[in-house]
Amino acid sequence: HKMNHILDKLNPEQIKPVLDTEGAVLVLAGAGSGKTRVLTSRIAYLVEEKGVYPSSILAITFTNKAANEMKERLSRMVDGAEKMWICTIHSMCVRILRQYAERIGYNKNFSIYSETERNNVVKKSFAECGFEDEKLLKNTKFHIANAKMLGLSPEDYEKRSADVKNIREICRVYAAYQAHLKAYNALDFDDLLTQTLRLLETDKDALEYLSGKFRYIHVDEFQDTNGVQYEIVRLLSSVHGNLFCVGADDQSIYGWR
Repeated sequence: HKMNHILDKLNPEQIKPVLDTEGAVLVLAGAGSGKTRVLTSRIAYLVEEKGVYPSSILAITFTNKAANEMKERLSRMVDGAEKMWICTIHSMCVRILRQYAERIGYNKNFSIYSETERNNVVKKSFAECGFEDEKLLKNTKFHIANAKMLGLSPEDYEKRSADVKNIREICRVYAAYQAHLKAYNALDFDDLLTQTLRLLETDKDALEYLSGKFRYIHVDEFQDTNGVQYEIVRLLSSVHGNLFCVGADDQSIYGWR
């Protein structure tokens, strides 16, 4: 029997989270404790024993390499593994945005800017605003990255950072940078997350469809320190509530128990 074969390879501590399939589950695992094996076994168990459709399974990994390894492993374990979404959070967001770009004012053939391209456009926006101080440029880059990570627009970031030196200038550059991206129909890495979050927060149809589709959500190397990522995952699991996260116990402060 295929299933026993899956559980045979696990120790009792690993079997527990595999069989605990409903609701929110957080697994804290040290390095080398076989957390990827637990994750793949749990997905295989859902498909084999619980009859869950592969297309209703989402697994978010930390790197593309991990995603490919998990895909390979699962395709050896169960049928239909290619129908699962197994990807990094960024590539998941790309898939969602290609589907819904028009709803948030982008063309679905948007391009994705690398770090280098982002730096060039920030520099260009900086010069266009009439600034030339190198130190200010460095600060501007830092603050744009920070604002994006927090998911804040230039206006909101300026309000929130009133005590930061030159914040008005910095946010002017940030606004110019965003306008350029929009004009080029481009998103940078952080936009992939913030625009997906915006979509899920503002578009009821998209949220209903996606959170209905993903009945079981798995997150490997979960880091709840990034608020935008956490919110995306929370919204995607809002219909079924089956969210399974594996994190290293030293990776973050699990404040959301």
